[in-house]
Amino acid sequence: MPNGVGLLSGDLVRRAQDLLAFVGAKLSFLMDACSTYETNFYINAGTPGEAKDLSSTGLPPSWEVRHSNSKNLPYYFNPSTKESRWEPPTGTDTEALKSYMAENHSAPSARSDGGGAQPEGKIRASHLLVKHKDSRRPSSWREANITRSKEEAITMLEGHEARIRSGETTLGDLAVSESDCGSARKGGDLGFFGRGDMQKEFEEAAFALKPGEMSGIVETASGVHLIER
Repeated sequence: MPNGVGLLSGDLVRRAQDLLAFVGAKLSFLMDACSTYETNFYINAGTPGEAKDLSSTGLPPSWEVRHSNSKNLPYYFNPSTKESRWEPPTGTDTEALKSYMAENHSAPSARSDGGGAQPEGKIRASHLLVKHKDSRRPSSWREANITRSKEEAITMLEGHEARIRSGETTLGDLAVSESDCGSARKGGDLGFFGRGDMQKEFEEAAFALKPGEMSGIVETASGVHLIER
């Protein structure tokens, strides 16, 4: 083989090796970057560079809070067992979890209609739900197994109602940590809905309200509610 061809082949091999090394380094960098982003998103609630103490979630060891993009709601995940669930796992400190979720997984509490026209025949409302053991589904993002009686739930909601009506807080602010509905992270906002979209008792109470008004306690199969238009 002529020397020129041999040198050319050797040069090409070296260039190919250098290129592979460069690509490998870039891929390694991207993988590290993705890993860092995932850690920040799930553990640091989307605040890069801010280290969070996982024990502050109130969840048992190995459990963490993640976010479902499809449902736009937080859920609980165990990387060791690959188990995921909407309700907190057994052994959760519910008070610590409420505080963590209110601080890190809540949308802005100020409700905005986006400046658009209200859909015909629909209204917009927010609510604060307290479930009890006889609710249709006695579990929530706050508690995996709700054992309180309906009377206890009503007493709790009466306390919330008193705080709201006194001006101490708002339904939206209180719903973030105290509502058993997934809408809690949006300050209880249910968006626009029409007749037939909600349970009958809820619908009747909501449509009877004027904008800015809040209902008294409303009972449905889901639990007991305060509703605000």
